[in-house]
Parts: sequence; C-alpha cells; structure tokens
Amino acid sequence: MSTTEIFLIAMLVIFTLPYLIWRYTNIDYFAPLVIVQIIGGVLLGPGVLGAAFPDYYHFVFTQPVVHSLNGLAWWGVMIFVMMAGIELDLKLAWNFRRESFVTAGLSLGVPLALGCLAAVILLGQHGWIGAKGMNWQFVLGIGMACAVTALPVLVLLLEKLEMLRLPIGQRILRYASLDDVAIWGVLAIIMLDWERVGRQLGFLLVFALVTIPFRKGMLKAQEKDRWYFSLVWLILCALGADWAGLHFMVGAFLAGVVMDASWFNQEKMDQFRHNILLAVMPVFFLSTGLKTNWGVGGYAVFYAAGLLVLVSVGGKLLAAQAAGRILGWRAGEASIIGWLLQSKGLIEIVFANILLDKQIITNDTFTALLLMAVASTMLTVPMVAPKLAAGLAGSEELKQAGA
Repeated sequence: MSTTEIFLIAMLVIFTLPYLIWRYTNIDYFAPLVIVQIIGGVLLGPGVLGAAFPDYYHFVFTQPVVHSLNGLAWWGVMIFVMMAGIELDLKLAWNFRRESFVTAGLSLGVPLALGCLAAVILLGQHGWIGAKGMNWQFVLGIGMACAVTALPVLVLLLEKLEMLRLPIGQRILRYASLDDVAIWGVLAIIMLDWERVGRQLGFLLVFALVTIPFRKGMLKAQEKDRWYFSLVWLILCALGADWAGLHFMVGAFLAGVVMDASWFNQEKMDQFRHNILLAVMPVFFLSTGLKTNWGVGGYAVFYAAGLLVLVSVGGKLLAAQAAGRILGWRAGEASIIGWLLQSKGLIEIVFANILLDKQIITNDTFTALLLMAVASTMLTVPMVAPKLAAGLAGSEELKQAGA
C-alpha cells in the first residue's frame, strides 16, 4: 500500500476508535473525550499495540506516516497553546491580587516542592533522567509537571459542572491563569541553553520590541483579519523560539499571552477551540501515545506514576486547604478548588512532551507523567460533583453550582 493509504488508515483509527468507546460506553462522567483520546493514543503506541501486535503496529506506523502525523500534531498543539495564552486574564487576577496570589502561590509552590522531592527519589534510580538532562533540570521539570493545572481542560470541566460562569468558577480560572504564567516562565528557564543564551536573550528582546507594533496593528484591524494575523504571529513566534533553542511551544504560548481575549468574539473563540479539539488534536494524542514506551522493568513505570499522582493531587489539596485558612473561605470551598486545580489534562502532556523532546526525561518518565495526567483528570469530576450536589455547609454559591 502507498504511504497515503497507510496514513489514511492511521487517521481512520485515530478518529474512530476513541470516539466510539467514549460515545457508547457512557464513561463521560469519569473521562471527557480528550482523556479517552489520550488513553487511545497510549493503547495504540509501542507499549501496548506495538508489544501485542508488532507486525500490525509497524505496518501502520511507518516512519513517513509518523512524520506526517507529527507535523499535524505540532500545528494543532501550537494553536491550542496559543489559545491558552489568549484566555489568560491577568488584569482580573490583579484586581483580586491578594486572594489570587496567595492561592496561586500555594497551589504552585506546594506540589512543586513535593514533586521535586519525588524527582529526587527517581533520580536515585536508573532510567528516569534523559541523556541530555542535568539533575536540576530533571528535578525542576518533574516538580513543575506536578504543579501544572490544565487551563483549557479546566474550562471544559467547569462547563460540564455548570460552574464556569459562577463566581467560584471565575476564581478558579484566575488561580490557574497565574500558575500557567509561572509554569511557562520556569519552563523557559529549564530550556535555557548556555551555549546559545545570547541567541535566546536576543529572541526575547526582539519579541518584546515587536509585540508593541503587533498589538497596535491588531487593535486597528477588523476582527476577521485578526484571526488570520494571529496565526501568522503564532508561526513567527514559534519559529523564533525554536531557532533560539527555547522550543516552539514556548513561542506559541508567548504569542497568545500578548493577545487580548477581548479582540475576538467569545462565542467564535469557543467554537474555534472546539473545532481544533475535534479536527486536529486527536492526532496530537496519537503522536503522544507513540512515545509511551517503557523499559525500566514494566511495572516500575506504574509505581512512578502512582508516586507522582500522590504528590501532585495531595500537593494541590494541601495548598487549597492552607489558602482557605488564610483567606477565610467557606466550609467545603477549599476541597472543591483543590480538586479542580489538580486536573492536569493537556498542558501537563504538552509540558512532558517538551521535556522528552529536549531529552531531559526518558520515555519511561514521560509515560509515568502521561499516566499521572490521565489519572488526575479522571478523578476530578467524580470527586467534585458529589460535593456540589451536597450543597456543602449551606453555601448558596456552591448550591447553585450543584443545581
């Protein structure tokens, strides 16, 4: 068969199998479609399909097909990360700065510290740190992966729980937004290449200077033109960041964070995100699954994933409880906020992909991080929904959310 025919077979599997499982098994309560697609990518990867049916795996996922899928995946995730940057509302966070910075600081710092401790434990064993990773990069990278909150998936979960437009939902988005900024900033530090630090600093300087005329031009442009200009801007920023050695996804986030959500119609933005998730992101999940291959002793990956789930989920819950005591939250709010903020989703997977691409972590570590992202996201709705339904200590806001 030709490469085109095999590519289309791969695309057929990607778009058919996960959707049918999600649509007809009634598991939406535990796992939104994106999580089923991620799990589908893992099952189709070398760790499962490749091990069980190596002939079929190598027939479909040939090198030319994988390269084609990777190109689609890069483009899709670049757009998705840019949109995550656009949706950050730092002005609103500043208006509620004491509450926002206390909560965001704790929800970042506590799981980061616990994640770094877990990374030190893994560092003492063979097979977890990548060939080009330094110890501090590995420890900080794992720590930040445990501290990530998946802002785009958080929006989907809040919509599912009917909390998005409620005050508590908007508060949670503020906390997650601040953490996202910090996480991408730390990632840029981890990516610093001291042999090319001049080039990287030069890129950041040029980016800051070019952002000013770009923003002025976007303000003058019609909305229909802004959509096209934003994609050109995305490509330029991603190209510059990758050329400088920071990784193209860092550039994609920077491209989005300097754009204002108010420049775009919110309904169109939501629809655009939905279309990207529908038409392109499943390919990213598959390409992610192709990297899930473990070889440090089989079950060791699952033990590592369990450790990471424990410190990431536990860290977020401890942080929320501490913030609740400092800020005087109502009974039950800290638990709901902690469980929602611990959701990892896509951003943690993007983060792990970058660490793997830069060889800071190994395939085994990547697989453990991927399993952590899936487990933490699947825990969110089952843990939060009963708390909302119970009304929680008479809080009208929470009763309304659970209604």
